[in-house]
Amino acid sequence: MSVGDFEELARLAPETVWLEFVAGRLAVKRGPDGSRSEILAWLQRTFAEADLGLWLYTFRGLRAEADGAGRFLTDGALAPARHFAGHGEWSDPEGVLMAFEVTADDVDTDHHNRVEKPDGYAAAGIPVYLLIDRDDCSVTVFTDPEDGRYRRQVKEPFGASAKIPAPVGFTLETEQLKEFVD
Repeated sequence: MSVGDFEELARLAPETVWLEFVAGRLAVKRGPDGSRSEILAWLQRTFAEADLGLWLYTFRGLRAEADGAGRFLTDGALAPARHFAGHGEWSDPEGVLMAFEVTADDVDTDHHNRVEKPDGYAAAGIPVYLLIDRDDCSVTVFTDPEDGRYRRQVKEPFGASAKIPAPVGFTLETEQLKEFVD
């Protein structure tokens, strides 16, 4: 399937069906369950209260992978306020400081979040990828993208402080994430 064919299919899909184009394949993104919704809301509030001048945009469509060949519907994209004004459904990743995903109870989604999406975000030049993994109760911060991979990964258990380096420059206190494990 070409990227153009995917975009047409995604445009015509019902609102209740969320499609992605990951590693050259069509993927259906699972919508958020209650706990995942709470994590997303908690992250939005956390970054808003930090007053970094950044906004956390949920379910933002990004062009990812090498040459922008992928289409990822990220759980969250951290960018300067009003960064996406005037963008269409699939935004160029330039200016996005961090993308994040929260694992869902779905084998395909988990593989995308742990394996394919880190590589896709790195290839797109997004400086930081944050994975909130509800299966093993951890937060992994991926940084230093180079040649389509993040060179550094730091994994912390829920409850620990997760340092998110520049260009975000923030320490995420993850104790509250323990409340959202199913």
